[in-house]
Amino acid sequence: MQDLISVYRKQRYHFIGREATVKRCHWLHRSLASNGKQMCYKQWYGIQSHRCIQLSPTLRCSARCLFCWRASPEDLQVKSEELDETQEDEPSSIVENAITEQRRMLSGYWGNPQIERQILEEAWNPIHCAMSLVGEPTLYSRLGQLIREFFKRKFRTIFLVTNGMFPEVLAKLNPEPSQLYVSLCAPDRATYEKVCRPQLHDAWLRVNDTLKLLESFRCPTVIRITLAKGLNMTGLKDYAKLVSKANPTYLEPKGAMAVGFFNRRLPRNMMPTFEDVRIFAKELSALTGYGILEESSLSNVLLLSRLNRPMRLAN
Repeated sequence: MQDLISVYRKQRYHFIGREATVKRCHWLHRSLASNGKQMCYKQWYGIQSHRCIQLSPTLRCSARCLFCWRASPEDLQVKSEELDETQEDEPSSIVENAITEQRRMLSGYWGNPQIERQILEEAWNPIHCAMSLVGEPTLYSRLGQLIREFFKRKFRTIFLVTNGMFPEVLAKLNPEPSQLYVSLCAPDRATYEKVCRPQLHDAWLRVNDTLKLLESFRCPTVIRITLAKGLNMTGLKDYAKLVSKANPTYLEPKGAMAVGFFNRRLPRNMMPTFEDVRIFAKELSALTGYGILEESSLSNVLLLSRLNRPMRLAN
């Protein structure tokens, strides 16, 4: 694990415990620099980028997705039993340290006269958390407690992104996040095992069990389909069947970005263009009845839903 931590430190991840980490999001900077005028696609749901912490409670992951920016033990040619339990950070310390470190990363902005003081004061008091940085958050054994600690600190939204391999964790999750994302990056088992390279032999069955769970959640649910050319952009009818099984609130087809360790595993031209993603989204829309509500060419993503407009979770 120390080899992974060393790589993450070089990539400007900020550790707030043994494994928990935060990183300044590109959109946090853009939101500050534009005085709140430029925000990431999560603004669809009412998220303010300059008030959002990007966080992971654990570095461990149960997949080795080819398109992921994350460094895996195999990339570094080191051995690491990532599915084994480790000494985890306390939920309360993760929250406190995340806020403290976010403020430390923001401290230099106070000297910039072009940034409005009100925007900086808002950023100083984050109210959104996206658990979507690195690792698989459902491998953190106190995930429900962590979500509760953020809500105790008056956070308005917690977005949880999972690879879906641990439906037993999601079934018992209390409290629920504000919005639950499940990454579905293949239309069938063979493609899934090729693209996502799961570390569990029954991972595809587990992901399907997670899809069946989605309707039981009270919070909005999202199927995120991360796309890479030549890997997983076919099989639209099979994708549609999986969507029908899950009946999520939203679909988010999103192009994989050629950043980080993506470039060590795949050629850059396997990153789809926005038009590639749009064509995929239109075909999926026709098959599922989910209409296209929003799109962001900068983030290479479209939003589909049976709703007329996305729910605003926070203001």
